[in-house]
Amino acid sequence: MPLPTKWNQKRRTPPPGFEDVEPVLEALENELRDKVKETNAKQRKQEAMWPVHQINWQKSRYIYDLYYTHERISKEVYQYCIQQKLVDPALIAKWKKPGYERLCSTYVINPVNYKFGTTSLCRVPWKDRSEDQKQAKDPTVSLWSSRIIVVRFDRPN
Repeated sequence: MPLPTKWNQKRRTPPPGFEDVEPVLEALENELRDKVKETNAKQRKQEAMWPVHQINWQKSRYIYDLYYTHERISKEVYQYCIQQKLVDPALIAKWKKPGYERLCSTYVINPVNYKFGTTSLCRVPWKDRSEDQKQAKDPTVSLWSSRIIVVRFDRPN
């Protein structure tokens, strides 16, 4: 399957090694396309955006982990993904800062998006939350306190 036209905006050929991450990015892009096409008639406006936030997190976290944690892709592949806007560079930049390692979306740290100029509950450290807060769900991104599925990588033997 060829790259979607969105990925070929700059008509730059992918660097060597991109073919290793391309199937996962294509699968997530197709999943995102399917979620956007689904009917949202019975959902609130915020609920309709939940899959978009989650898939954006998955794509960005996948590339971030491959580059920074597992060192399985080259800098050229990482830069190509950022330049072609395949991942969220603002979210990845926040993950590099202390205290933001488990951030689920840049939406949750913007005080404009919440009442009283606060941020999401997921920004409260887990140990400082009450039992009710540990079960609470953020209505804007639907992620239970930034405890999302972590992508696992198999190491070659």
